[in-house]
Amino acid sequence: MPVSRQSPEVLQSKQRFGIIGNAPALVGAVERTLRVAPIDLSVLITGESGAGKEFFPKIIHAYSPRKHAKYIAVNCGAIPEGTIDSELFGHEKGAFTGAVASRKGYFEEADGGTIFLDEVAELPLTTQARLLRVLETGEFLKVGSSAVQKTNIRVVAATNVDMLRAVEEGRFREDLYYRLSTVQISIPPLRDRGGDIGLLARKFAADFAERWRLPQISFTEEARLVMGRYRWPGNVRQLKNVVEQLALFEAGNDVGSDVVRSYLPDYASVTAPAIIERPHSYEKEREMLMGMIARLQVRIDELESRMSSQPVPAPAPTTALAPLFHPRKEDEPSEYSEYSEYSESPEAVESAPSVPQTLEDQEREAIRSALARNGGHRKAAADELKISQRTLYRKIKDYGLE
Repeated sequence: MPVSRQSPEVLQSKQRFGIIGNAPALVGAVERTLRVAPIDLSVLITGESGAGKEFFPKIIHAYSPRKHAKYIAVNCGAIPEGTIDSELFGHEKGAFTGAVASRKGYFEEADGGTIFLDEVAELPLTTQARLLRVLETGEFLKVGSSAVQKTNIRVVAATNVDMLRAVEEGRFREDLYYRLSTVQISIPPLRDRGGDIGLLARKFAADFAERWRLPQISFTEEARLVMGRYRWPGNVRQLKNVVEQLALFEAGNDVGSDVVRSYLPDYASVTAPAIIERPHSYEKEREMLMGMIARLQVRIDELESRMSSQPVPAPAPTTALAPLFHPRKEDEPSEYSEYSEYSESPEAVESAPSVPQTLEDQEREAIRSALARNGGHRKAAADELKISQRTLYRKIKDYGLE
């Protein structure tokens, strides 16, 4: 993986906060963080668990005008749902059982500074509504109080959850999502950082040996290759855990590939190169759906051809096309009164095959038919159409097929 050129400010911030690595995606994330830090906007940091998201809110705070005020980090997933409102916004004495005194919440404590909400997707919906009010107006209420309080705070949030899916599933408020994600910063997973894996392994091994005064380990080329090809589902956190075990139990040794494999869960997976996940292509899904519709159109054409080849009895005079203009007296009932003056007769309408005339009509009909065949089960319909459930939900909404 190529090494990205880095500005002095990027190098300084990496050194200051202990960020190891030169992968372009990582350097780009640091540059984006430094760019937004002086601007008082809400930031949403996304990335897999263990990828190192917690460093970036610290950079934002340190390079912002709020750097001399408080910085508070809150793990939203570690606070029970029943006490999260009290932790964030505070409570009054007697607000609930055990509230023997008034208490300030994090939003009051960090007034003028920065608050980092880690695992923000774990917030209950009621707390999300309170947080939205803070972001929109700077106002909040303590639990058990009716007095509105003001706070001047910058919110930086982080999550390892697909937020758009959480919004679609009703687990996260859409308005809050857009408030939090004024600027998004994506942290790359360790498996996409190439040579950074070796740099981090050497750093962790050296730090552990120095801390516990043990002989240092070294890694063979084959061992580095194994680590570079492993997918590291736990990211940097998992790598540190494995290297510290090696530094302890293999102290002073030259660690080879077989030894590294023995410390890796499901180490058989390291024998194949890591698969880089590609961005989802909705254009490809549309092409597949259009191909399916085209095949459906061919079948309809064949059916029409068979029908047209069969002898059709001549229509009786009463089944002829309605005249373009049918004069009648004002009170005289008309045999065409149920239909438009510019339509075919009832029999002709019933006998005419209903064929979609546009790609959108064909797509709508294909989706409607798939839902009908699968009893309205959307996952089964999406599997049959060979598209994602998300795309199917969007199409159902667009075509009014709810």
